Amino acid sequence: MATQESGTAAAMSATAAEMPELMTQNLAKIEELSARLMSALSRKRAPNPTLQAPGADLYMKAAGAYWAEMMANPSKMLEHQIGYWGKALKHYVEAQQQFAQGKLAPPEDTGPKDRRFSNPLWDTHPYFNYIKQQYLFSTEAVQDAIQSLDHLSDKDRKRVEYFSRQILDMMSPTNFLGTNPEALARAVETEGQSLVDGLENLVRDIEANDGELLVTLADREAFEVGGNIATTPGSVVYRNRMFELIQYAPTTDKVHKTPLIIFPPWINKFYIMDLKEKNSLIKWIVDQGFTLFVVSWKNPDPSYADVGMGDYVEEGYLCAIDEVKQITGEDKVNAVGYCIAGTTLSLTLALMDKRGDSSVNSATFFTTLTDFSDQGEVGVFLDDDFVDGIEAEVKAHGVLNSFFMSRTFSFLRSNDLIYGPAIRSYMLGEAPPAFDLLYWNGDGTNLPAAMAVEYLRGLCQDDRFATDGFDLLGETLHVSGVKVPLCAIACETDHIAAWKSSFSGIQKMGSRSKTFILSESGHIAGIINPPSKKKYGHYTNGDWSGTADDWLKDADFHEGSWWPRWGEWLAKRSGRKVAARVPGKDGRDILAPAPGTYVISQPSH
Repeated sequence: MATQESGTAAAMSATAAEMPELMTQNLAKIEELSARLMSALSRKRAPNPTLQAPGADLYMKAAGAYWAEMMANPSKMLEHQIGYWGKALKHYVEAQQQFAQGKLAPPEDTGPKDRRFSNPLWDTHPYFNYIKQQYLFSTEAVQDAIQSLDHLSDKDRKRVEYFSRQILDMMSPTNFLGTNPEALARAVETEGQSLVDGLENLVRDIEANDGELLVTLADREAFEVGGNIATTPGSVVYRNRMFELIQYAPTTDKVHKTPLIIFPPWINKFYIMDLKEKNSLIKWIVDQGFTLFVVSWKNPDPSYADVGMGDYVEEGYLCAIDEVKQITGEDKVNAVGYCIAGTTLSLTLALMDKRGDSSVNSATFFTTLTDFSDQGEVGVFLDDDFVDGIEAEVKAHGVLNSFFMSRTFSFLRSNDLIYGPAIRSYMLGEAPPAFDLLYWNGDGTNLPAAMAVEYLRGLCQDDRFATDGFDLLGETLHVSGVKVPLCAIACETDHIAAWKSSFSGIQKMGSRSKTFILSESGHIAGIINPPSKKKYGHYTNGDWSGTADDWLKDADFHEGSWWPRWGEWLAKRSGRKVAARVPGKDGRDILAPAPGTYVISQPSH
């Protein structure tokens, strides 16, 4: 380690006079790329300011709360300030003393560990250690000041905390070339080539997004949908303007009588459940002896502007259920809804209950919210300041472009999905990794204008489905109308669909047979968790009488994936075994092989 550090330090000490010819050439290339960058940025359309930051009222509330606190309790606020000044000054004096004693080393670093500062030079080099320490002191001071504001509502405090955190994360010294030792060392070691490669990556990303900056997370050339991912054999057996219906080829001689249909979220594409064979939920389900159908939603263009939640229910869910019944000759199906598709499955089931339609035998919900009284982390984007901006955006363009959804979800994990990848790509000059999950994450979809507004206003903001009722297709629907046997899987660290909110919504459903499973990990890893990984465990508890915290306190923990447990639950509700059903054997035309055409088609503009 010491040899590596001394070599790095030596490399960084190269002077401009010693700069080799290759570095001079690379610096010239940087000037050329800079011109190309300016050209790419000029194509950026004028931004909608309401989609760039929270409204001015949040700033006013924060400032007002701070001054109210200063007036009511000045000693507490001054204590915070003096504490911060003391830490910063003490560290400065200690650093000066080290230099006065002729020690080229930082003072003792007892601060908390942060993986952004994992390079050894952040701890051993006096300059970089000083910058890191001062940044961490400042971050702590801002966070403490926000925590001390007693004149903010809990909702406003969450928003102030979140957006302050975004500013603090953005200002991390790791994000700037002049204060990132790893990036500086790489630039010297490669004679500037890393900076050239990084600038090329930056220009590529901005050109690809019409002047917007969206970091490429994965190698786009490493994967092909239907080539090396989304390869479970099957066929498209039905298509309308909303979706393609894929029937998967059986891998067992016998299958359960009752077919299974999965409704994935249309915010993303269905193949998150079929990335590679070893972690494919779709293949695993087929291998368990179920006749599986999966909906692949159309990626909408502006011609879909008037498509609303009712169209997704009528032309999506109800149509798909009817087609599966016709293909299999069965009177009932089992259904799965993932995320927003689980929310909409709940609406569909409540509507079917109103209509006396018993076509769904049982329902499974993956990371599903139906009670939005606590919106979790994503709630910071669900106030009028942002939703008004989204409504104006979709009114002008007919769709909410996938760019906005991708950026929003990325900022919920900004260090992992924005700044970390940006550092590797733009400052270190590294190529994006060949990572299938990140490839899928970057393959987003648009949302129709009417649907986006209905969902955000009626479900997220007004929480009508769990309170007064949500009006849809001539009926007022309530979560209590979900009465079929159900199983819900939530994820412990889910930053999109908080598990406690998921529990609360399921608790309010009218079903007399409920199973709740809490998986370790987050929104994706907690669901795509094959038994072969032996990675994340899960909790179970059949007591619905208390709060989510009560449920977890008394829950039983089980090692490994929840898939086998759910498979047993589903098998009990899927009837006896019958001869395997092969796509097309019922006389239907095969429209395309899986994964179909909608999953790879690009919407027109």
